[in-house]
Amino acid sequence: MDSLLIRGGRKLVGEIEVSGSKNIALAVLSSIVLAEEPVLLRNVPNISDTRIKTKLLEIFGAKVEWMGTDVLVDCSNLVAGEPDEEMVRAIRTSFYMIGPLVARLGTLKMPAPGGCKIGARPVDLHLKGLHLLGAKITLDGGIYTATQKKLKGTEVYLDKPSAGATQHIMSTAARAEGTTIINNAAMEPEITALADFLNRIGASIEGAGTPKITIIGKRSLGGGDYKIPADRIQAGTFLLAGAITGGDVTIRNILPEDQTALVNKMREAGAFVDEGVDWVRIGAPSRLNGVNVTTMPHPGFPTDMQQPMAATLCVAEGTSIIEETIYESRTGHIMELNRMGAQIRQESGSAVIQGVESLRGATVYASDLRAGAALCLAGLVAEGETHVRNIHFIDRGYEAIESTLNALGADVQRVTESELVKVR
Repeated sequence: MDSLLIRGGRKLVGEIEVSGSKNIALAVLSSIVLAEEPVLLRNVPNISDTRIKTKLLEIFGAKVEWMGTDVLVDCSNLVAGEPDEEMVRAIRTSFYMIGPLVARLGTLKMPAPGGCKIGARPVDLHLKGLHLLGAKITLDGGIYTATQKKLKGTEVYLDKPSAGATQHIMSTAARAEGTTIINNAAMEPEITALADFLNRIGASIEGAGTPKITIIGKRSLGGGDYKIPADRIQAGTFLLAGAITGGDVTIRNILPEDQTALVNKMREAGAFVDEGVDWVRIGAPSRLNGVNVTTMPHPGFPTDMQQPMAATLCVAEGTSIIEETIYESRTGHIMELNRMGAQIRQESGSAVIQGVESLRGATVYASDLRAGAALCLAGLVAEGETHVRNIHFIDRGYEAIESTLNALGADVQRVTESELVKVR
């Protein structure tokens, strides 16, 4: 199994672009089964999650052709496939396909999903919305069975603004008869992007990005082409990579408004921040100051940036407190960062970080996608060598992360266990 060998101590400097958004690509691939004509998706990240998702589409009869970062998907002749439980468990958003698939097929079976183990991720809001639209969904022996005779528009109130539930209900409602209104909808950029895609293939959706979304259902949706926007979490991660190393990194061809929470916290921490129409720059000419961070639904500080931010604050001056309000078990990075010399203690739902002057290299294990990214950031600034294992988690969201970091001046190698012995 591959690992990452990171030799720390180099300032990361330079300008890069990031790949298409993992979360947007997965949302689009969940809903693409609604299209009855071919769709060309451009700028799709070539990562394990998107590869698994396209294999799932093929099980349901879709024709998929990868052409570099472009993917041509033809869902004109879907069938009630029987996906492999192991494949479905590898990716959480397989569950998000149930609504769009039942809208097209009328009935299907889908094993319960998996994904990173970062805390409770209930699907009750998804099921509530799908039931109100007219779908009947039961869970028996780890298998969901979904059926529907006729989907009809309805009004849905989400008890909390769940991004996943908003995406799932919105896409399913695009093929329901009549009008659907989602109240207390999530406002993440991924919601807006998914609505843009659905409208591109013939849907009628208004209000995405606000707490109230209105969907006028269509009998059928066509095809077209759509470019996946840049990954805002990747962008944030690499901006922090520059800051933690005392460097200066610019990310181009992104939406600066997607980085608002992060850049404001970095300004508060003493970093230099500049931004233009489609770029953001963060530099840290001196040691950062500790800050307090609370994760919140958009436009608050994103939970996906919590762990990379924690790594950055490990070497900031003073005390920082990070409160995780979205996923209570998103703490797998703490013990591993402490193994590298960080001083982090858990207090209820918060991580209290006492900044240290330096970290030291160690062998550490990624417990989930963003924890793995956090360990990479720590390795960049640590003295000596850091060996990051379980990088299959990192590969779920970052395509060849070592190449991007090295383009900014890092020294990172992807190695096998046998190669690791040689390089050491």
